[in-house]
Amino acid sequence: MAENNRKTQPVLYSERTILRMPRIEDIPAILDFYHTNRAYLAPFEPIRPDEFYTEEFWRKDILQRHEEFNSDRSLRMFIFDKAEPGKVIGSVNFNQIVRGVFHACYLGYNLAENMQGKGLMTEALTVAIDYVFNDLNLHRIMANYMPHNRRSGNVLKRLGFTIEGYAQNYLYINGRWEDHILTSLTNHKWVSKI
Repeated sequence: MAENNRKTQPVLYSERTILRMPRIEDIPAILDFYHTNRAYLAPFEPIRPDEFYTEEFWRKDILQRHEEFNSDRSLRMFIFDKAEPGKVIGSVNFNQIVRGVFHACYLGYNLAENMQGKGLMTEALTVAIDYVFNDLNLHRIMANYMPHNRRSGNVLKRLGFTIEGYAQNYLYINGRWEDHILTSLTNHKWVSKI
């Protein structure tokens, strides 16, 4: 994509976190995050191929993230610890952005095991959702969680997401089909740009 067509990439700040898209120089911190939290994240994510834990994988992934952001298809950021700005502590992903009559996306997120229970994900998602609603002008964010993942459900509830349904065998997580509770959050300040 031509340089003049690139969108300004967000750098979002909360009290204790920085959210931004990754750069090539972040690869060691990304790999450290995923290696350190591999066992903890496994029950909540797809089975990761061995290449996921390599520098080569992340070089390609970072380029793809930037391309998708520039073409208005996703916004996939990492959460950095404000006290240690080079340390990855989680991720926030707004995937499958659809415009037209929908103006919506799906939200996914994770947080390091040693950062759980401190309100960091609620804090990070608050600023990320504000950006997606106000700067990207999306109308709806959908987020789905496994019924036994109470922490995730509680985060979404605190943020105002509404439960809309229950999907059986919804996503293939950690080698098996898992049911999910379907939720969404609507931007009541959405403005048509037509």
